[in-house]
Amino acid sequence: MSDRVMSKHERFNFANVGELLDRAGELGVELPCSHDIGVLLEPLRLGRFRVPNRLVIHPMEGCDAEANGAPGDLTFRRYERFARGGAGLIWFEATAVTPDGRSGPRQLHLCDGTVSAFEQLADQVRRAAAEAFGVGHRPLLVLQLTHSGRYARPDGAPRPVIAQHNPFLDDRSSVLPDQPVVTDAELDRLKDVFLKAAGLAAAAGFDGVDVNACHGYLVSELLAAHTRTASAYGGSFENRARFLLDVIRRIKQELPQLLVTTRMNAWDGLSVPYGLGAGLDGGDENGLSEAVALLRELHALGCSMVNVSIGNPYHNPHLGRPHDSPIAGGGLPPEHPLVGVARLLGIAGRLQHAVPTLPIVGTGYSWLRQFFPPIAAGAIRAGSAGLIGVGRLAFAYPDFVKDLAEGGRLNPDKVCIACSGCSQIMRDGGRSGCIVRDRDVYVAEHRAGRRRARQRNR
Repeated sequence: MSDRVMSKHERFNFANVGELLDRAGELGVELPCSHDIGVLLEPLRLGRFRVPNRLVIHPMEGCDAEANGAPGDLTFRRYERFARGGAGLIWFEATAVTPDGRSGPRQLHLCDGTVSAFEQLADQVRRAAAEAFGVGHRPLLVLQLTHSGRYARPDGAPRPVIAQHNPFLDDRSSVLPDQPVVTDAELDRLKDVFLKAAGLAAAAGFDGVDVNACHGYLVSELLAAHTRTASAYGGSFENRARFLLDVIRRIKQELPQLLVTTRMNAWDGLSVPYGLGAGLDGGDENGLSEAVALLRELHALGCSMVNVSIGNPYHNPHLGRPHDSPIAGGGLPPEHPLVGVARLLGIAGRLQHAVPTLPIVGTGYSWLRQFFPPIAAGAIRAGSAGLIGVGRLAFAYPDFVKDLAEGGRLNPDKVCIACSGCSQIMRDGGRSGCIVRDRDVYVAEHRAGRRRARQRNR
């Protein structure tokens, strides 16, 4: 593939799937495809749970919690819309397990004082799904548990907690050169906190929990902590994986009724020793060896599925979220978005083939808009994914599964247009959603955030 072709960014402009596949071929990348999309609507058994279809809503932060971390009015609205939209698995957004681990003052926080509100949220989501599709349709509800690590901003100002220093990330995350790393003793205590949060999630009625290990947050950074010396949680792969595996093992042992999983980075897009994985383009098979080893450990612990992502939204956002337009000041990605889509699908596929009995939730489909179903169906039929996740597209089009089931296609006037508006609201400290398809609610949030940003920059 030539550098010239690789570096040419283009906006989405396809009239049909054939044109999209032709452009991918011109770029030298392959995408799976099957026009028989029925497989997306088939149920799947995950341990003792039955997922009514293969379509997943990824954990996407709305940043609309109450001050104490309880879900707010817009949180309830968003998840009820997801439930009425028909997705088989609703993966609830990043929810802090400790106050100092919140990514912002509007991030969800699960604790003794908020558990009843989370119980109400789970109940209302199940009720909405049953009202829309009947009592036989029961979506799986998974809550993502997290500590934001170097991206913690619990009161709106940076309060980073780091596993190691990183020359690629420290300046961007307000980490000072002399800042101490989180100690092993603090991490030992944090394992107890994750376990308690999992128990609260079970009490609130969630089917499962995700120990968040993606996108550079604390557990993700521990997986990449090559330079963390003299520590039980750094250096060797065994030590770097210890925190995640210990937490999952303890939850499995003490809360056997819960499905336990993780959304994990397979590749950080950073050079070793500062990121997980090797190979500058993410295509080096050797660069995925640790991700494969981790998946095998998770499978052995009894995880029923794993959600796979790559990159860091604060450093190389195009890796995990191919887009047409960047956030303010972000600049265009150095590649065609189809190259990014193919990378995401390809990495998930290589991992799925490496551990075929552990269903992988694939990602990277939102940029494909109304044409994602045949590409997703192709991935499942090729054995390159077990489930298909969308994030931004669900913000824009919460009833995409319902439309697909009833009409066999998606409405191009309802899909995400990869404008990065939802991400911009988050960066500006607002409540996030789709400014194109949900204008009455979120255009005002977007404008208010942009005004605040201009005032800060004066």
